[in-house]
Amino acid sequence: MTPVKRGRRQSENLSRRNSSRRSRDSRVSIGEVAEAVTLFEVISIGKRAIQSVVDDWIEAYQEDRDAALLDLINFYIQCSGCQGVVTAELFQNPVNRNIMQKLTEEFDEETGLQFKKFMAYPWILTITWPVNLDNEDYPLIRPGIYWKKFRSNFCEFTAVLVQQCQYSVIYDGYLLNTVISLLLGLSDSCVRAFRHTSTLSAVKLLSALIRVILNLDINIDNSDRLFEVEKKRADLKRINPRLEQLDKKRKKLQQRRHEIEDMMDALFKGTFLQRYRDVVSEIRALCIEEIGVWMKMYPHMYLNDSYLKHVGWMLHDKVQEVRLKSVTALQGLYEKKDLVSKMELFTLRFKDRIISMTLDKDHEVSVQAMRLLVHMLRNCEDLFTTEDCETLYQFVYASYRPLAAAAGEFLYIRHLDPMTGTIPGQKNENSEHKIRQLKKVLDFFLESKLHDHVTYLVDSLWDCSPGFLKDWQCMTSILLQDDAEKRVDLSAIQENLLVELMLASVRQAVEGHPPVGRGAAKKILSAREKKVQQEDRTRITEHFADTLPLMLEKFSTDHEKVINLLQILWYFDMDVYLEDPMEKHLEALLKQIKHIVISHTDQEVLEACSKTYSSLRSENHTRQNCQVSLSKKELIRHLLDTYSQMLKDVQQEGEEPMTAEDLHPMSCTLKRLAAFHNAHNLSQWDLYQKTSELLLFDMHRQHLPAELLLPALQCMYYAIVWQLLPVIENSHTQDEFNIFAARVKDFFQLCRKYLDHKNKSIREQAFLSLCDLLMLLHNRGCRLIYSIDSALESELLSFVRRHVFQAEEEKGKDAVVSETNEDMTLVILHRKRMLLAVYCKLISSSIVEMSAVAEIYKQYMKTYNDFGDIIKETLSRTRQVNRIESAKTLVLCLKQVRT
Repeated sequence: MTPVKRGRRQSENLSRRNSSRRSRDSRVSIGEVAEAVTLFEVISIGKRAIQSVVDDWIEAYQEDRDAALLDLINFYIQCSGCQGVVTAELFQNPVNRNIMQKLTEEFDEETGLQFKKFMAYPWILTITWPVNLDNEDYPLIRPGIYWKKFRSNFCEFTAVLVQQCQYSVIYDGYLLNTVISLLLGLSDSCVRAFRHTSTLSAVKLLSALIRVILNLDINIDNSDRLFEVEKKRADLKRINPRLEQLDKKRKKLQQRRHEIEDMMDALFKGTFLQRYRDVVSEIRALCIEEIGVWMKMYPHMYLNDSYLKHVGWMLHDKVQEVRLKSVTALQGLYEKKDLVSKMELFTLRFKDRIISMTLDKDHEVSVQAMRLLVHMLRNCEDLFTTEDCETLYQFVYASYRPLAAAAGEFLYIRHLDPMTGTIPGQKNENSEHKIRQLKKVLDFFLESKLHDHVTYLVDSLWDCSPGFLKDWQCMTSILLQDDAEKRVDLSAIQENLLVELMLASVRQAVEGHPPVGRGAAKKILSAREKKVQQEDRTRITEHFADTLPLMLEKFSTDHEKVINLLQILWYFDMDVYLEDPMEKHLEALLKQIKHIVISHTDQEVLEACSKTYSSLRSENHTRQNCQVSLSKKELIRHLLDTYSQMLKDVQQEGEEPMTAEDLHPMSCTLKRLAAFHNAHNLSQWDLYQKTSELLLFDMHRQHLPAELLLPALQCMYYAIVWQLLPVIENSHTQDEFNIFAARVKDFFQLCRKYLDHKNKSIREQAFLSLCDLLMLLHNRGCRLIYSIDSALESELLSFVRRHVFQAEEEKGKDAVVSETNEDMTLVILHRKRMLLAVYCKLISSSIVEMSAVAEIYKQYMKTYNDFGDIIKETLSRTRQVNRIESAKTLVLCLKQVRT
């Protein structure tokens, strides 16, 4: 029999014996074991088989240690992705003791072994190699759940093997010496697969040996104590066999400890010190990850500057995975206060680097760096300077929410320490502390000047202190405090900010997702989170049902506070709020809303009131719905009566026209009606007819101010849109359809006349009303009501040409404005972009002839910075509608440019 066949037969017999033993073990299923032949295949089965296979292997090792060790060596070779087999003859032959080194040298990383290499080492002919070995696809880096499970089992195998052998064979001077020599040889290979696999196994082996030495330390300590106790008892005796036995056991344990330390030292120097700077980032990462485990498990040996420096150096690594492992390794150390005292020099040396890593280009690295800084803040006294904190505070406004939340925790611990000034058992003291916390939040937001919206600060602080931000009782008590008994002196700006903060916390509690810019979509809530969310919503409803009318009454003249306070109502649980016990609170609220509508003319305030009436509805409370509806009707009727009387006064004016001051109350009433008509159907009061009389009167006299005409024009537009609804639903009579069609034509003629109005707001409103109605009529199949003609097309194009693509003289004026008021320039640009976008939408929807867009294309180069994206999108959409017409339009544009 040839050496090859004899070696293979021995390996097969060993595998067969192992398989038969495993089949008798109840911890492994029969089906799985029947398929598993080698260690590699058994480890691939799953965690349940690892304990059994280790026990079987130890039994085989005690029977024939060379054969078992040969099986283990082939296991490491197979785990590296090599299908070669080391036979018994090769392993036992003294000439081939460096077989693993030769195996490493013959592993070709790109194309596998070349046949000419066989001649250099004849013994390799006895190893079965794959025809084409792709070394870039070895098990440790293969994707998929199966190979992730394999990697976990591979690491578990090493840990279980050492654990099971820690009282016996690891001290025989043969097993671990051979395995360590093998791993050190492979870890020094130029082949990535061997190097990666052996390094992972070596560092996991070192971790397992640390567990062994920790157990030895416990046993040594116990032995020392027993020895001392027995020594005191045996002072009067000349011979004490038990004392000698304990002394012998103690020395044996000490000897074993020295042996384990030597193994650990060999693994560290031969593997870690060579591979933590490896060219392969995965190898560097696993080395840094594992040294963090060693420092945490065995700080007595590894937690000192000579080892910490390696982790610190890797904070500068070019690969984000290595930097991330370095930061997470340090987190495990800094989260334990008893370890921090041994890291003072490292902390001072690398603190600045860790702070700078919060700006890392990889989001996860920056988040983990911030969390590391939180641990350092908790356990390192007087570490961060004021400049350091100011640098880190700005991240509470970061767009990436995990980073903002980590920075929020840093801010909360450093600036809003919940334990400061708190005396357990004293409720009043605790209340005073909460008030101080709130004031600190307000002061921080105002002094930092990093953002305009407090909702982002609330979101950053939410995860670390939701209870603090949900203390709405404390917030409302501050806002409702009497001037005579003020406990907290807040400025007007701070009061506005506190109301905004209260609204942001209510929104966060009810919606449960971050604000705009910190998350693409709403996160899926668990059942527990949904329960907490519903409980918070109920608590919000019950608390603010009583306090909201009081706050509206107190701050009714402050439009910013009123807007934010009214928005709190939108997050009520209406089924709770509209119950009978809450009826008195509903009456008080409706009374305050009516008072606010009558006394305010601010557009945002009126829209908030209008939306509030819409939100006060519930299918389960018909009587309360009627109460809300009756209140709204009374308010609208009062506004209409006021407007009708003023309209008569305007129509009956004498020779001297009414001044703008005389017409101001009328314009205020129209603003209120326009705000409500936008969200509510007021067709029953025929507001179209009443406002059209005013505009027709202006056509003849042409002296009414713009502040009166603008809301009138808006009311007419909203009236037509609401009347369009029954036309779309086919729930109208022929007479109603004829009246609606006539009104649409009259409104179009009216808007066309106002396109040349001297007031900018009037002509823009007329243009937008025309474009929007054309789009609505076209999309809803109502083109028979009004069809656009060439004259209207020319008027719309002329409007865009004059008021969007303005002349050079007007651009010069805008340049002056931009120098004096940049915000105003942005507002003007936004309006122009809106006008252009609305007109381009008519073209892409085939409402306006496509040839009209040639005038838009001509402005592309001149206005690229302001309107380039809109023009490009128009070109794309027109091409999708009709490629031929789009091409003709481009040709027409080029001809016009050349001429």
